[in-house]
Amino acid sequence: MLSLIYSAVINGIEANLVEVETYISPGVPEISIVGLADTAVKESRNRVFAAIKNSAYDFPNKRIMVNLAPADIKKDGGYLDLPIAIGILACVEAVRKEKLEQFCIVGELSLDGTIRKIRGALPIVLSIKDKFQNIIVPAENAQEAAAIDGINVFPFKTLKEVVAFLNGGTVCVPYIFKPKANAVSEDGGDDFADIKEQFAAKRAAEISAAGGHNMLMSGPPGSGKTMIAKRIAGILPPMTFDESIETTKIWSAAGKSFAGGLMKRRPFRHPHHTISSVALAGGGSYPKPGEVSLSHNGVLFLDEFAEFKREALEILRQPLEDKCITISRTNKTLVFPAAFMLIAAMNPCPCGNLGNSQKECVCTPHQIRKYRNKISGPLLDRIDIHIEVPALKVDEIIGENQKKESSSEIRKRVIAARNAQVQRFAGLKIYSNAQMGVKEIKRFCIVDDKGMRTLKLAIDKLKLSARAYDRILRVSRTIADLDASIDIKSVHVAEAIQYRAFDRQ
Repeated sequence: MLSLIYSAVINGIEANLVEVETYISPGVPEISIVGLADTAVKESRNRVFAAIKNSAYDFPNKRIMVNLAPADIKKDGGYLDLPIAIGILACVEAVRKEKLEQFCIVGELSLDGTIRKIRGALPIVLSIKDKFQNIIVPAENAQEAAAIDGINVFPFKTLKEVVAFLNGGTVCVPYIFKPKANAVSEDGGDDFADIKEQFAAKRAAEISAAGGHNMLMSGPPGSGKTMIAKRIAGILPPMTFDESIETTKIWSAAGKSFAGGLMKRRPFRHPHHTISSVALAGGGSYPKPGEVSLSHNGVLFLDEFAEFKREALEILRQPLEDKCITISRTNKTLVFPAAFMLIAAMNPCPCGNLGNSQKECVCTPHQIRKYRNKISGPLLDRIDIHIEVPALKVDEIIGENQKKESSSEIRKRVIAARNAQVQRFAGLKIYSNAQMGVKEIKRFCIVDDKGMRTLKLAIDKLKLSARAYDRILRVSRTIADLDASIDIKSVHVAEAIQYRAFDRQ
């Protein structure tokens, strides 16, 4: 008595097809699972036994062997509970075998036969849709799995429902995807109109959003750094379909909750400064995406930037440059997407009052140097915009904001600038100015003579690196796009240079 069921398991953010072979023979009653299964998979024998019994089916009192092929791929999680149970029932002819080869089956079982939600339904569907036309998934994963065209998704709540369907006892039509306006942003609907004064910082935030640039804000506590950062997600342009697929795939593989279907709003992640390097970058025994990947196509906001562990901050250097992060283990190497906007905020010194005209700084020069040296030069070089956010004066705090601009008004200009970039980079797989490489900078960042003289003077006076030079050109290109200017003019270059506050220090 032999049966074959097709299933899948998650490996990073991708899925691997797994063949679940079940063989029942006379002998001492036991269930053995082979094929590089981890503890969670081996424990499925107990869940499967209870689920079959509690679903009113007879469990064979014989020797049962389950082989998970290919044997060289590590299998973890509860994805294989349902296919193992179906395989056992197929061996004892409680399930008809004719239809089994047409389906990929995934699902975790409860002891009472209920099928639990799994993580990674979307990556699984994306990986198997070219090989299978049908997939059986837990009911809670239906919306997510059905977001991909080209495959029939059949969701079920219990083991008995699956058995009845495979035996032809019930008719089930494929689940139809129901679009929803998903919200994964943590910005809470806050508006830029709520921020008093700080026009320079708000302008820098607009430029950052328009070009996808990284930004570092430095200023005393209470100056509005966090308020500005949390509102940046609200002015970013909507995600394209491809970006939505990429982002949802990562969140699904990580087991993060969202409204179902495809994510429509760009993610905004705000980890605490005590976060570990693994949680930030991703990894673990069975590597999962970290915060840098969960921020893919969105914003990673690091408040109290200088308070993060130095080794955690240095991890950011590769994804900021390559837009991906590589996790290496003894037997495999995984690459997670990490094209995020880094928005960071920090105090100018340990007490936070350096340069504050209203409060005296009590830090020694040594303490200030030690505090700032937590952020290395190479990391600063990878941040396009450095802006100082001064403390507000009494009249500015109490008085009415003179110039109120809502997030929706700013967002219109950002979207217009991004549309210009999409047209400029058509066919290059580049979607924003921040993603330009050296070749693209030479091609699209042509500066007039006056602007070039300004840039040469800045490089000489500020001792800028070659990377900082490229960053200034990228920011200049974005400022020109916001002005709807085809050419980069000296005024655009001069403004971009102003956003290198740490270089000036």
